[in-house]
Amino acid sequence: MDYLNNILIRDIIIFDHSSYNFMSKTALDLQQPWEVVKELLKENDHRLTDEDLSYDPGNGEKLLEYLSKKLNRTKDEVRILIESISANTGKAS
Repeated sequence: MDYLNNILIRDIIIFDHSSYNFMSKTALDLQQPWEVVKELLKENDHRLTDEDLSYDPGNGEKLLEYLSKKLNRTKDEVRILIESISANTGKAS
């Protein structure tokens, strides 16, 4: 049992995210202008429309919440999707 406790304690320490909370970010970290990112997102998922991707800086949480419901993903997954698409400079083939 001690062996099992040591493994669990070690795993908890390895995966301790207390120093970084994804949801504490209120603005998206975009590497390109939103208009460019929006077009790339629409290319990536044809269900998305201009209306779906209406974004005002400072209201990122609202956008993430809306898109998470529409895409059936978590807000963290949507944030990662948006920020990774923003970081790419070319269209995926």
